[in-house]
Amino acid sequence: MEIRVIHAGMQTTVQDLGRRGHLAEGVPIGGAVDPVALRLANLLVGNAEDQPALEITLTAPELEFAQDAWIAVCGARFEGVPAWRPFRVCGGDTLKFGPRLQGCRAYLSICGGFAVEAVMGGRGTFLPGGFGGFEGRALRDGDVIRSVPSERILSGHWSIDERILPQYSREPTVRVIPGSQAAEFGDALYTEKFLVTARSNRMGIRLEGPPISRTTGEELVSSAVAPGAVQVPPDGNPIVLMADAQTLGGYPRIAHVASADIPLLAQVAPGDAVRFTRTTVAQAHALARAEEHRLALLRQGLAEKIKKA
Repeated sequence: MEIRVIHAGMQTTVQDLGRRGHLAEGVPIGGAVDPVALRLANLLVGNAEDQPALEITLTAPELEFAQDAWIAVCGARFEGVPAWRPFRVCGGDTLKFGPRLQGCRAYLSICGGFAVEAVMGGRGTFLPGGFGGFEGRALRDGDVIRSVPSERILSGHWSIDERILPQYSREPTVRVIPGSQAAEFGDALYTEKFLVTARSNRMGIRLEGPPISRTTGEELVSSAVAPGAVQVPPDGNPIVLMADAQTLGGYPRIAHVASADIPLLAQVAPGDAVRFTRTTVAQAHALARAEEHRLALLRQGLAEKIKKA
């Protein structure tokens, strides 16, 4: 089925859960900045959780559907578009999003998934490298994207139990594990509030607040970094690395975000604020297990609502 892009929005890309195994070659993991929202959107329309979906950033696209389809939109909320539940669009319909109500990124899945080729084991768009997704770039007005035919049958009007959803906020408190240079910075990361700047993107959330001072000026040798690392450049304003983060970094690492709280950062927009609180590796693992348990319960509950023809 074809979907025509009437208006593309600020930055709409095809994303999945990333490509792994290529960090040594300088290729980031990439994929959805909010992987939980993407997984939930896919589950709601009967797809495998790693199927590619549209990642919509701040302003949404306008899409025309050639045939009937079931879709779901999870993550950021927009006026006039159902959130966190499947809904049907009819052939010839144009899906228009109203103003953004909450969050930064929404994920639009379609039953069957979007038809894009895998590159290096992933189907998400890596914008800096110009590959993956739809022609290696963000969607543009007039593009035509295609979905994969599906025999799934969805039924009823229902939505996800709110207790399953990430607790998004315009001022989230994010749990972090102290990093390898944490002792060189004191407690400023945990006592201050940091504002999200307009320079934030898929590579990193750039924060601004009272500068964090380092007690030593010793230069560091660049080493491997990963999404979730909190680095402090010379200006003292933290950067939280996100999905498209570089694979090597030389800035001091003050902390690393617990994976369960990555979605909270994915949904902050410029002007929002972030606070940090300490956690431990054991607690972060427990949070991740609890998240997977909630998703497993949802997966089980959806088995009766989504069936093959």
